[in-house]
Amino acid sequence: MSPALLETYRPALTGHCYRMLGSVAEAEDAVQEAMVRAWRGLGRFEGRAQLKTWLYRIATNVCLDALEATRRRRVQPVDASPEPGLVHDGLVLSQQPSEHWVEPIPDTAALPADSEADPEEHAVLRESLRLAFVAALQYLPPRQRAVLLLTQVLSWSAAETAAALDTSVPAVNSALQRARATLRARNPAVAPRALTKE
Repeated sequence: MSPALLETYRPALTGHCYRMLGSVAEAEDAVQEAMVRAWRGLGRFEGRAQLKTWLYRIATNVCLDALEATRRRRVQPVDASPEPGLVHDGLVLSQQPSEHWVEPIPDTAALPADSEADPEEHAVLRESLRLAFVAALQYLPPRQRAVLLLTQVLSWSAAETAAALDTSVPAVNSALQRARATLRARNPAVAPRALTKE
């Protein structure tokens, strides 16, 4: 298998990582990391799943790793007290909400250029890149976000999603239900209709 074949999936993976991370630069970094992991793991790819499914699984896990690393990083306090750098109980650490930094992505960078793509699938993918929807996704915990995107945007079954995330089908169904409820509660108008219907 050639690197050129892996590269054909870059735009679709970029769109997926953008939905997960909300940042074009972070999405591109995640896709690059996913490509490196895929290239290194090609010898272990047994063909039991489609190459596309395997690549999405890798990209999703790269995004989950990135989100976990972000969660662990703490904002360094800026203290105007006479003893700068002194951390005390009354020190308030302010953090902007993650949806504050969400940025738009050009369709050409995040949608497959495949002219034979199903028009309905293409419309769902395009609608799922809307800035308001990607911002709303940032309110979801990372695993719920991954479950929603894999099942509703990529149309994976609960079993495929469970396998990709190393969890159970009931856990996937529960996470999907909670994700839909959160999106409806936050702002039902921002979520594509196809992603919030039961």
